[in-house]
Amino acid sequence: MDKLLVKGGKRLVGEVTISGAKNAAVAVLPAAVMASGVSVLENLPCIEDVGCLCQTIEKLGGKCRNLDKHTIEIDCSGEMDYCAMFEEVQKMRASYYLLGALLARYKKAEVAMPGGCDFGQRPIDLHLKGFRALGATVVEEDGIVKVYADKLVGTSIYMDQASVGATINIMLAATMAEGTTTIENVAKEPHVVDTANFLNMMGANIKGAGTDVIRIKGVESLRGARYTIIPDQIEAGTYMIAAAITGGDVLVKNIIPKHMDSLTAKLMEMGVNIEESDDSLRVMAKCPLRAVNVKTMGYPGFPTDLQPQMATLLSLCKGSSVITENVWENRYQYVEELKKLGTRIQVEGRMATVEGVSRFIGAAVSATDLRAGAAMILAALAAKGETVIDGVKYIDRGYEDVEQKFGDLGADIKRVDA
Repeated sequence: MDKLLVKGGKRLVGEVTISGAKNAAVAVLPAAVMASGVSVLENLPCIEDVGCLCQTIEKLGGKCRNLDKHTIEIDCSGEMDYCAMFEEVQKMRASYYLLGALLARYKKAEVAMPGGCDFGQRPIDLHLKGFRALGATVVEEDGIVKVYADKLVGTSIYMDQASVGATINIMLAATMAEGTTTIENVAKEPHVVDTANFLNMMGANIKGAGTDVIRIKGVESLRGARYTIIPDQIEAGTYMIAAAITGGDVLVKNIIPKHMDSLTAKLMEMGVNIEESDDSLRVMAKCPLRAVNVKTMGYPGFPTDLQPQMATLLSLCKGSSVITENVWENRYQYVEELKKLGTRIQVEGRMATVEGVSRFIGAAVSATDLRAGAAMILAALAAKGETVIDGVKYIDRGYEDVEQKFGDLGADIKRVDA
């Protein structure tokens, strides 16, 4: 198992190019299974989750061909299996999108319960409620979810909460249902919009993605399409925070600045200087920064996937900050690892109080999940001495060439085989 060795104290300076969005890619890839033709997906991040999904598609009977490092041709024109019980499925949370995609195309799907990062209960009951509303029968047994229907019929669905995964999964299934489906109280995240845009390129009729209500007129079939994945909002935010925590000067390129508004506003409130261009943000900071309060929310609010990284930055700010986690009930598992470096964070339920400290000291820590792993890297970059990070497999699920990108900015970081 790989580890990362980081010698802290280096100010990050330079440019970093952001990869395609992980959260969009893992939804668009299953959507490609719905097409009776060939699709070409560009700007895909070269990460573990994308690899797992491509292997799964091939085991289902599709063909995936790498045209270059970030471009994949997917041919699902032949008959596909509707049963996904493979090891790859159980490694990642987003494999549940195969339920909606296979149900839409074949009116039946059997998928092993998904895995992924463990930071609290993440049931898929909202997904299944949506499938049932469209006319599907749902059976859960022996760790397998089975959904099937003679036909899917459009209907009105009100989401009990604005779940990203459920919004996308129901949208996938409704795309090929008979009639019109209206989904209310939906998630508005950029990757919801990206998935809808790809489906429309394939011939779907979806309107309202990015608003509170999505309306879908079902179509009989979908064709292949060429599509470019949006930039990764969370990777971009991680490098923006990295610039701030090291007192650096970093140009974060290939992004959609509008997607970063909630983070940009917080960083500027803390005293970070940010210059915006059409597709980049320049982040300039001088430490120490001011403490601020943060509440995670669905888009366009502050992303839960940037909460661990922000907690790390707040730990080196002057004063006391309060973080309120409104998305996942157990996302603070990383706190005990950060304490090994010298943070002062107290957690009570969904709230964490962060008291600023003057410095971190390098130590041996573990990545407890994907974004926690990013937080460990940020802490290590700012720490005095060397930090050893294990659990790198989590980081590789969502960050492409992480040691190369940080190294190009001046960080002393290397991967070793444990």
